[in-house]
Amino acid sequence: MLISPAYAADAAQPDPIMSFLPLIVIFVVFYFLIIRPQMKRAKEAKAMQEALQKGDEVITSSGQLGKVVKISEQYITLDIGGGTLSVFQRGAVNTVLPKGTIKDL
Repeated sequence: MLISPAYAADAAQPDPIMSFLPLIVIFVVFYFLIIRPQMKRAKEAKAMQEALQKGDEVITSSGQLGKVVKISEQYITLDIGGGTLSVFQRGAVNTVLPKGTIKDL
């Protein structure tokens, strides 16, 4: 035979750490490229929603523009123009606009 039995037996036993290394590397890459930025965005959105005040001009997730008239624990009331009031969940607010952005309300 061309290959000695001792050499062939040694080649059949892979190192267990080296077999899990690709999985560990993939998890680390996913953490830094996907999981961590998503957690950061969620934290920023929560801070923005907690900082809402009366008179803020906001855009909701449905695209409604309005000025905050009333705030409760879970809901906000927006004046969306012409004295029309709409009630939204606080989580529906996507963006807080600079003051004076909405001029027609």
